[in-house]
Amino acid sequence: MINQEKIILGIDPGSLIMGYGLIQISHSKTTLLTLGYLELKKYPEQFERLKHIFSRVEMLIKEYNPTEFAIEAPFYGKNVQSMLKLGRAQGIAIAAALYHNLEIFEYSPRKIKQSITGNGNASKEQVALMLQRILDFKDMPQYLDATDAVAAAVCHSNQNTLSDKENKVHSWKEFIQKNKDRLV
Repeated sequence: MINQEKIILGIDPGSLIMGYGLIQISHSKTTLLTLGYLELKKYPEQFERLKHIFSRVEMLIKEYNPTEFAIEAPFYGKNVQSMLKLGRAQGIAIAAALYHNLEIFEYSPRKIKQSITGNGNASKEQVALMLQRILDFKDMPQYLDATDAVAAAVCHSNQNTLSDKENKVHSWKEFIQKNKDRLV
């Protein structure tokens, strides 16, 4: 039987702004629980920023008790220092999720955009507007990193609607053994 209810925490990692969003899936209906962002620019020290990322992710986990964790993978840019900072931000968010024994799912920005809009090259604004229609929320956040985080959670939900652990198969042989009634 497919799990009928789950809560997914989505994270858009960043060293200056981290977006987060939580959705609940209950009987095939997706509801937005919350979305927001953590402004890290005000902390001059990189390690202070990482501490705040860990704390916020942990607080969200304790408050909403998600069953799954979806995070946007860093995209490869030209600036090595920016990539390093982004990787640290992503790593610390993942560490908080692992600390609470959540299974981690990582999606590329292109995969997330494709899942939400049908276009892997969609803009942040296009993703946000599509999510606004899908999840029926009124106000756009100041930073679209928040809607990017919700997009990661929705992408995970879209990709894994049938990924209940009992039903997951890892080979054609296993699929055939579990689904003999479906063979023609």
